[in-house]
Amino acid sequence: MKAAFEFLVVVLFFATYMISKNIILATSVAVIAGIIQAAWCWFKYKKLQTMQWVSLLLIVIFGGATIVFKDAHFIMWKPTVLFWLMAMALVVAQLMGKNILKSTIGKEVVVPDSVWRNLTAAWAVFLIFLGVLNLWVAYHFTQTQWVSYKLFGSTGLLIAFVIAQTFYLSRYMESEQQTKD
Repeated sequence: MKAAFEFLVVVLFFATYMISKNIILATSVAVIAGIIQAAWCWFKYKKLQTMQWVSLLLIVIFGGATIVFKDAHFIMWKPTVLFWLMAMALVVAQLMGKNILKSTIGKEVVVPDSVWRNLTAAWAVFLIFLGVLNLWVAYHFTQTQWVSYKLFGSTGLLIAFVIAQTFYLSRYMESEQQTKD
């Protein structure tokens, strides 16, 4: 439910753009929705998670620049910056001896540390790839195609990658479970 709620801003951006064909208007809707979403989370949970802060900051900065300068390139860069920041966070944390993925889902998923390192590396490479792909689509296709890619393309790739990672993890979870029995 929480993930669907966070996805709402992207859906509102997409819907507004598809109805109006105006990326400035769609960006304005996304900025307002992002701020409302963050305020609601703050009101309900009395805090925002790190990724919520980052997402809010990026939508306000890149969305604001898009609106002020009337230049869609700013909002088109936002997903790339987000993907690259996430990749950098994963790598830096790993180099500092902390595995973000393990600390996030390690309570539910018990696998060896080498698997967590491999998973982190895979995610970092994948996120860098998504950032590059986003820019390629932004600069080689129409605005409408980029907006569609933002909702369906990158989301579809993320879902496919999560499914692939689930299969990868399941191999190790079964062997971990067998050693416990």
